[in-house]
Amino acid sequence: MQNTGTRNPATTPTHCPYCALQCGMNLTPVEGGTVEVSDRADFPVNRGALCGKGRTAAQVLAPGARLTSPLVRAADGTLVPAGWDEALDRIAGNLERTRAEYGADALGVFGGGGLTNEKAYALGKFARVVLGTSQIDYNGRFCMSSAAAAGTRAFGLDRGLPFPLEDIPRTGCVILVGSNPAETMPPSLRYFTELRENGGTLIVVDPRRTRTAEQADLHLAPRPGTDLALALGMLHLVVAEGRVDQAYVEERTSGWEEARAAAMAHWPEHVERITGVSVPELREAVRLFCAPEAAMVLTARGPEQQAKGTDTVGAWINLCLATGRAGRPRSGYGCLTGQGNGQGGREHGQKADQLPGYRKLTDPAARRHVAEVWGVDPDSLPGPGRSAYELLDALGTDIRSLLVMGSNPVVSAPRAAHVEGRLRSLDFLAVCDVVLSETAELADVVLPVTQWAEETGTTTNLEGRVLLRRRAITPPDGVRGDLEVLHGLAGRLGVEKGFPVDPEEVFEELRRASAGGPADYSGIDYRRLARENGVFWPCPAPPADDGGADGTGAAPHPGTPRLFLDRFATDDGRARFAPVAHRPSAEEPDDAYPVLLTTGRVVAQYQSGAQTRRVAELNAAAPGSFVELHPRLAARLGAAEGDPLAVVSRRGRAVAPARITTAIRPDTVFMPFHWPGEGRANTLTNPALDPTSRMPEFKVCAVRVEVARRPSPDEVAR
Repeated sequence: MQNTGTRNPATTPTHCPYCALQCGMNLTPVEGGTVEVSDRADFPVNRGALCGKGRTAAQVLAPGARLTSPLVRAADGTLVPAGWDEALDRIAGNLERTRAEYGADALGVFGGGGLTNEKAYALGKFARVVLGTSQIDYNGRFCMSSAAAAGTRAFGLDRGLPFPLEDIPRTGCVILVGSNPAETMPPSLRYFTELRENGGTLIVVDPRRTRTAEQADLHLAPRPGTDLALALGMLHLVVAEGRVDQAYVEERTSGWEEARAAAMAHWPEHVERITGVSVPELREAVRLFCAPEAAMVLTARGPEQQAKGTDTVGAWINLCLATGRAGRPRSGYGCLTGQGNGQGGREHGQKADQLPGYRKLTDPAARRHVAEVWGVDPDSLPGPGRSAYELLDALGTDIRSLLVMGSNPVVSAPRAAHVEGRLRSLDFLAVCDVVLSETAELADVVLPVTQWAEETGTTTNLEGRVLLRRRAITPPDGVRGDLEVLHGLAGRLGVEKGFPVDPEEVFEELRRASAGGPADYSGIDYRRLARENGVFWPCPAPPADDGGADGTGAAPHPGTPRLFLDRFATDDGRARFAPVAHRPSAEEPDDAYPVLLTTGRVVAQYQSGAQTRRVAELNAAAPGSFVELHPRLAARLGAAEGDPLAVVSRRGRAVAPARITTAIRPDTVFMPFHWPGEGRANTLTNPALDPTSRMPEFKVCAVRVEVARRPSPDEVAR
């Protein structure tokens, strides 16, 4: 429901539960225990605009759509309602038995990029302090881990966007690589529209002519898996055409000569053969990018979800550095984060190798600082564990019991049929979720937890802007918050203190744990977030004798909307070039699997679809999976629009209707990944991992395509 009328006194200003824009919205309670969604024009990111998912978000609050009681696995194999004490006792008892028999690392924890900062922080602390396990990671590893690794390598710090979105319309050119914001985050498209209205240019790099690409001044359609070669070819031309900003390179960077030599091995004609992008298109892209005073490169999952994703992003960063387009006003490299708290979710401890504040788990000083906040011995903290896919792959063997919070890997993980099998092989599985997801259906215990409108907490959007989500309504009887779950489990496992249920109390501890770290939140508190409509990290607290973030004493730190203007976050303040070279994808086409598959999203669904598939309006717009293919490929297959197509990879088979369009390359098919069952795209995808980020290669694998069956005459008549 949506209303744009007069503000009701009972209305609560908050933020959308879906993507990393974290659009502002107002919620007003209505009869039936749900809320009415209305526009909130005062939030600068979306300025009142909402996509269909945001407008209909309240429908997932309805009792028929969501869980309202714990469920436990009965003797006959069915899930039946249970009380909270029984459910928590069963989880704690099984976790304790597993630890006693197999050791702490036989316990796994799998989190989510949609959890608030408070939940992500508490979950990481729970895994390391209560369970004593190193085996924790989260689905954000599948989101932007390659961009994070490349950004840290180049700049010494990873924050999705090192500048606010408001800078995009004020730059001269944007190269948008592997991103389709018209469908993935529609309210952000206005920034690119305004860029062009202001005289700037938009270049879109995507194998498909998406809704975003249709609005571009130049669309480059490379073969999937060749974005690295494309970036290197552009850098080659920058050098060959004398467009390097030599003064900037000498003053603010290191490693140029090695990166330059690597790029010069990728001459335009060679890159054309690899990518399918013509030499004239390459030259035009370089001209458009280098002509204005300021420019940006923004990447998303296209170049990042590859087994060479870190190097691919590094090559695009190299292009920015060589042309002086980083750490300067209205210029830079940025990553468009996907999940709602994909940024904050990896900053505060649910990632396998990190402690709160973006501290490294292997850093002795970081361990001492966090251990002091937690009141434990630094030596008691386990070391880094497995990355997300590696953790899932170890289920049922090294890892015997698993706690999942806010994730649905049965649909979202690569090689999903295998992952589903590993989940089924566990001794014990517990899932905390709002709905009975496909993963929850496999669990021994399912806990119904609160949604965004029923709880208070913070998230960090794609700009690094820390935001306050506010509770608007009371959750139904039988539903508890994730913090209450962790508190209840910790007590049953012998840790009585350290896991409060009040999110503000958790955030206050998070501030202390993050203080002095790369992602320093110590100068931020709830009052300030409410007053200022968000604060950009890093935001350190003033010295103790000068007052605090609430404005008493010295003025609080203003936050950092724009990073790197004076220096980069490396030891010497210089950005680092990455000497990278193109290499093939982990799986190239061959005679048996001659076509490339790439995956992505559609505008009406979100991630694994666990919530959006429960909204009638969204299902009407996007009712199921499909296979997008070019007319030439369809003709070779003898396929017509709507025919069921089988897409087969070395990992499995998916079947979905044909959608024939010239908007995709003839050598490539596309499937959206929101659905389970026969049309599950991630049945097909390749879990080959980037050696640095451990990102699976979702975006490219080899498949064959065939018509699954011919429609009967009756079906044709209908």
